This record gives sequence, structure tokens and C-alpha cells, in this order.
Amino acid sequence: MSIRHGLLALLERGPRYGSQLRTEFETRTGSTWPLNVGQVYTTLARLERDGLVAPDGEDAAGHTLYAITDTGRAELREWYERPVDRANPPRDELAIKLAMAVGSTGVDIRAVIQSQRHATIRAMQDYTRLKATALAALESGQAGERDDIAWLLVLEQLIFQTEAEARWLDHCEARLVRLSLTADRRAAAPEPPQAAADAPAPTTTDRPRTARTRRA
Repeated sequence: MSIRHGLLALLERGPRYGSQLRTEFETRTGSTWPLNVGQVYTTLARLERDGLVAPDGEDAAGHTLYAITDTGRAELREWYERPVDRANPPRDELAIKLAMAVGSTGVDIRAVIQSQRHATIRAMQDYTRLKATALAALESGQAGERDDIAWLLVLEQLIFQTEAEARWLDHCEARLVRLSLTADRRAAAPEPPQAAADAPAPTTTDRPRTARTRRA
């Protein structure tokens, strides 16, 4: 998640102060990734250091306002045009948990998968209900249309993500079953017969008599 570019996008609409940016960020994303004020002001300080924003006076209540600079606008445009880098995916706790469980003794990995599947499906159902609410708000025009559309897009991404996670968990369980059956078949298979090359060579007394010996 790029808080840096998210704040630049909000500042492009006009000068804002820290708490205002936090509120608008959470409204736009449906509080999916909540921010604290300290995090916002720390990011603003770095943006100011890099010349992407600049102080722009104060509002009537004495809050320090920040405005995006031309350099900041160029940075924002580049961010919109640049695909998100998937070469270094973020760490996923679930994937790490299952990877560790495979190599751990005393862990019922199928129970871990089933427990996570229940939680994932519950989350997907919650997101689906929230999507229905967001769609109803859009149709009735109860709130700002831009924020509702942004929240709807975030919700649909979360729904697709949980659907994919549920399918992946099903795949993991099926994979483990197949590997377990393969291991059981190998364990139950009889040992192959000893190769002829491994048989001991016959001794002198065990050799059959030749015709010459019998004629003697």
C-alpha cells in the first residue's frame, strides 16, 4: 500500500491538513487500511523533504495546510502510469503458515486449512454484504459518488482476493491428499526382487560338471 502516493492523490484536489487527509483516505478506501495521524504527518514530512508537497498556510482553525507541488504532480502521474511491481510480492502470513506447517511435526495441516477456509468464507460474505450496501448508496445518491465508487472498487478487489484464497486452500488440501496417497502406495509396495547381478557367484564345488569331466 502506497500511503505516499495516496496522500499526493488527495492533495491534488486541493490543500489539506493531516487529520483531513487521514479522514479522506479512510473514506475513499472504506477504512480497509486505517491510518493514524502520526503516520500521515510522518509521510507529509518525507514528501516535503523530497519536494513533492509544500506548506500552504493555515486554515481558519490554525491547521497547517499542505499543497502538492509540480514535482509532486509529475510523481503522481508516473505512479498512475507505472504498473504495480509483482516481482517482489509482499509476505503473506497464510502462505508462510502453511509452508511452516508442512515441515512441522504434530501439526494437523488439514485442520489448519479448514479453519482458515471458514474464516475466509466469512470474510467474503461480509465483503459481499458491504458491496450490496455500497451499491444501494450509489443508486440512491446518499453520499459522494466518487467516494462510493472508490469504496466499491476496493470491496470488489477484496471479494476477488478472498475467492481466490478459498480456491487456493481447496487446491492445497487436494494436493496434500494426493501426496499422502502416493506416499502410502510407496510404503505398501513390495520390495523389488534382488537383481541377478547382486546374486553371489557360484563356488567351485557348486559348478556343474562338464562333459569332459563326466567322460573321465
